[in-house]
Amino acid sequence: MATTVSPEVATYQQYIDGEWVGAADGATYEVLNPSTEEVMATAPAGSRADSRRAVAAARRAFDAGEWRLKPQLQRSQIMFEIVKHLEDVSDGWALVEAQNAGAVIRKASVIDVPYAVEWFRSMAEQALHLQWYEPLPWIDMPYVSWNFVSREPVGVCAGIVPWNYPLVFAMWKIAPALATGNSVVLKPAPQTPLSALELVRAIDETGLLPKGVLNVVTGDSIEVGAELVESPDVDKLAFTGSTATGRKVLAAAAPTIKKVTLELGGKSASIVCPDADLDIAVDGTLVGVFLHQGQMCESGTRLFVHDDIYDRFVDRLVDTAAALTVGDAASFDSQVGPVIDGRQYRMILDAVSRARDEGAVVATGGVRAPGAGERGHFIQPTVLVDVPPGSHAATEEIFGPVLSVQRWNDLSEVVERANRSIYGLAGGVWSRDTRGAIEIARQLRTGTVWINDWHLLNPQAPFGGFKQSGIGREHGVYGLREYTEVKHVYVDQNVPRRDRYLWDVLLG
Repeated sequence: MATTVSPEVATYQQYIDGEWVGAADGATYEVLNPSTEEVMATAPAGSRADSRRAVAAARRAFDAGEWRLKPQLQRSQIMFEIVKHLEDVSDGWALVEAQNAGAVIRKASVIDVPYAVEWFRSMAEQALHLQWYEPLPWIDMPYVSWNFVSREPVGVCAGIVPWNYPLVFAMWKIAPALATGNSVVLKPAPQTPLSALELVRAIDETGLLPKGVLNVVTGDSIEVGAELVESPDVDKLAFTGSTATGRKVLAAAAPTIKKVTLELGGKSASIVCPDADLDIAVDGTLVGVFLHQGQMCESGTRLFVHDDIYDRFVDRLVDTAAALTVGDAASFDSQVGPVIDGRQYRMILDAVSRARDEGAVVATGGVRAPGAGERGHFIQPTVLVDVPPGSHAATEEIFGPVLSVQRWNDLSEVVERANRSIYGLAGGVWSRDTRGAIEIARQLRTGTVWINDWHLLNPQAPFGGFKQSGIGREHGVYGLREYTEVKHVYVDQNVPRRDRYLWDVLLG
């Protein structure tokens, strides 16, 4: 599938209908390493024609029923066999994530790759416990009948994923769809197609999935994804990305009334209580915002620190942030890598400049990382203090290594400020008082709340947002249900004609 052209540049292909193919018109585009800005691979520059080919293959496979009609136990067992192979061949994936997505290799090795494989296994396991059949209560009105509800696969599922976690998000779309008997078309972000293609290559090597059940299309044109969103032959769309793009996706999907789940942006609030353990809260806050350069939708980018501990907390926070090592993502010495590309780099630095103009103080960072050299998109981890509550930095998602810090002293007021946002993806509370922290968590209008931690997602726990942070949920039985349709079946119990009095409304 991937053939080396030179020691530095590899050539990749798409995976459509069980075959590795180029774009329909033969076009390709360059994939860059954000640490070096060098070309590391070429990939097919797909078009609507490629998306149509993939959707048609997925439709044929679904309608044929070879995967859809398998008993759930058999489907899950096949997925367990695939997991064994993924574990055997995934050693090089961390380096791919580092070089293509800028994920520091210490994170990609410990988090991204093992978590992705575990998600595949967990979805197969949890599908075994999904309530595929549900008897309804006794019904004798207007006469006795037997009624039950069954769950069935949706059909052709399209997954569109962003560039920040290309391997993990590919698995988040592929695994639940396969586990519930669907066919899949995955569209990776144009900046980061490589790990998804490596994943699908590994699945293809097992030969365990029927032809056409799994497909991947790549390209740097929005038309590739637009075709999936608009296609009447796509039954479900799962999109992860920005809220602005999510609005467009939802509008474009509306004419075909397909099932849509959206996992969108966030401006997650982190509330530090006066009784917080500073060792835990300071380091946890740093992990919450600077892991993967802040390029995570649920990052804790709004920090509210109680007046009683504000100065001590911020001093430690700034000192630790300033000491983080920024460098090439492929180096195990690097704690913070590059942001994904030049466009994001400029947007983030512009946002810091705007924050300064609006009254915030840059306590550390806000510039190109010292010692980063001339190449690569490296930004020094940035802490903004005294951030005005209504400013851009306090309300809008910057999606980079930028933390906005504000003070608080009244609990009801800080909860109101935390909820004063169009977003509602995640939040956090730092306190030694577990009961009090849970009470605060209950008041936060977000899909996930961490108490004395951040970023920990569980394949059995639902993930998704309130408000403009999304629609629907991923993971666990909550996420698996999104990939099914519910059918009510009514079964007559040999009621004689004379007792079917409702018929007589027309015929009597």
